[in-house]
Order: sequence, then C-alpha cells, then structure tokens
Amino acid sequence: SVTVQAFTGTYGINYGRIANNILSPDDVVTLLRAAKIKNVRIYDFDHSVLKAFSGTGLELVVGLPNDNLRDVSANADHAMNWVKDNVLAYLPDTHIRGIAIGNEVLGSSDEFSGFLLGAVKNVYNALDKLKLSHLVQITTAHSQAVFADSFPPSSCVFKDNVVQYMKPLLEFFSQIGSPFCLNAYPFLAYMYNKDQIDINYALFLPTKGADDPKTKLHYDNLLDAQIDAAYAALEDAGYGKMEVIVTETGWASHGDENEAAATANNARTYNYNLRKRLAKMKGTPLRPKSVLKVYVFAIFNENLKPGPTSERNFGLFKPDGSISYDIGFHGFKSSSADSSLLSLKEIRASSWSGSYSIILTMATALLLVL
Repeated sequence: SVTVQAFTGTYGINYGRIANNILSPDDVVTLLRAAKIKNVRIYDFDHSVLKAFSGTGLELVVGLPNDNLRDVSANADHAMNWVKDNVLAYLPDTHIRGIAIGNEVLGSSDEFSGFLLGAVKNVYNALDKLKLSHLVQITTAHSQAVFADSFPPSSCVFKDNVVQYMKPLLEFFSQIGSPFCLNAYPFLAYMYNKDQIDINYALFLPTKGADDPKTKLHYDNLLDAQIDAAYAALEDAGYGKMEVIVTETGWASHGDENEAAATANNARTYNYNLRKRLAKMKGTPLRPKSVLKVYVFAIFNENLKPGPTSERNFGLFKPDGSISYDIGFHGFKSSSADSSLLSLKEIRASSWSGSYSIILTMATALLLVL
C-alpha cells in the first residue's frame, strides 16, 4: 500500500481546547498562519474548527476520542457515518491529513484497550471504501506507559499486559504504512527522576549525556533517548522499520510547589532548543536517517484541564494569543509597550503577504537565561 504522509516538514503543534477563555478557531488560524506552523493536531472533530481551517492550507489531524471507540469498533456503519460526517464532508477545502484513533489508550487502564484495533480497522475500511485511504493517515498516540523499561534505550520493550493489544495493532499499521506515534515528555521523566536525571540533559543543554552500553550510542538529550527506546521496543516486537513520530512533547511554564521545574525559563529553554534541534533535519542516534517529526504541546494554556497546575500551563501562547515566553514566535499584541506587534484587528485588516513578515519574523538568535 502507498504510505500516506500526514506531516509536512518537522514541526507541528497540538491545538487543545479544554478552556473557556481562548481565541476562536478563526483567530487561531490567524495565529498559526502568522507563525507559519502548518501541521496541527486536535483531539476531537469539532466542526467549528474544521470550518475555520477550510481554505487555509493548514494540515489537520482530527481525533476520534476514546469515548467513541466502543461504538465505532462495534459497528462498521457507525464508523462509515463518522467518516462521512467529520472527514468527507470537509474535504478537500479543509486539509484533513490524518485521523488519530483514541489517545493514550494502551498502558494505563484497560477500559478502551479492547476496542482500539476494531475502531482503527473500521475507520480505515470506511476511508478505503470512500477512496480516501491514500489521502488520510490512520494513527493512534501512545504514552510511555506502554513500555516496561526505557533506559538504557536498547533495553526497552512493551509491557507484558500491553503486548496482546499492541502486536496486532502494529501488524495492521505496518500493512497500511502508519507510523508509531509517541507522546514523549522529558519534563515528566525529569519530575519523576530528579535524582537520576540532569535537568540540562532534559532541556537540550550542554551535559555529559548518557551512553547506551549495548549499542555504544551516546545521547546528549533525553528526548532522543526516549524516541530510540520506542524504536528498540518496536524492533523487539518485530517492527523495527516503523517510523516513530512524536505526537506530544512540551514543558510546563508554571506548576505547584512540588513542580519546581515548571518555570517559564525552563519551558522557554526546552521549546527553543527543540525548535533548533528539529531545524537540523536529523534523526536520532539509533535512526540517524529518519528525520524527526514533532507536534509540540500546545498552542494554549488550558484553564479547565484537571490535575496539577502544570497541566494547565503547557501553552506557547496565553489565552489572548500573546506569547507565554519568547522562542521566536510573535503573538497578538497584548500591551502598549510592545509596539512591534500587531493587534488582532490590525492583523485581520492586513494582507497575508504583508502580515507574514511583520507578525512573525523568525529570530535568528535568542539569548536564553540558562
């Protein structure tokens, strides 16, 4: 089968919307086009978003939420209707390039695990019958909870209780040319292992790094090690040629008292250095020729997300569209002191050709407070 490419370049972003104070989808399109971020991932199939992205050239991955898996898995007609209503109806004007079937389904609880493969197959078969399977890629994103051990990277394998679901899923994905999608957070790994992990290693800063005794490969940052751990688990399962794409990564800019690493400075350092790392168009130590592709989490701080304070503070932008910290993107004007940026009204009034250069001039160098 022809492999569908749902990702252009190396940099994408997650558009989470668990908030009651963020910009409208139309304004988000303005923000993303100004930032020249083309790859966007949402967690549902909200029609206001699908309409806003129409005619923009932005490439969208839509989500089938976990709560829908049981129904779509059990009934092929329901899968077909879902695809017709939420994908076919918006093509080709809205560039829907992928469908993420569930999110982090395997590895934690088994509530939805038994429905994942059936949902994947039914949605894919619906796309195939509609002659869309060559245009829209099917994926699902995994957390690191699917792994038994991830250090050193070469030792990584899938957990015993995950293998029964993972292997048939990987077999089907290998048949249709889909990648393995991983939500990888050096922030969380550092938070849980402060005594073992150098924060500079997590932030892409100079450090002695880590060596894998089996492969003899050297790692100068934690994200590369996390990705190669996924490659090792795939190889152990018999699918070593499958591409790994990072569907979420980021760093919280604010947290609770026990989340001391969640600072604006650390978030800026991680996300700026991540952009530099992706701009090099290179792979990982284990897969140097597989250019890394990453969706950053996320566009906005989301004030209604449950959990610790850090969960609500992963946004590159504040709810009004101003930047959370400076990594080279310019947001909507938020104060009279920032005279170099345009207001939302001014952005709308400007032609796109003019506003691209005014709104977002990529910084060639940033001074980071290390």
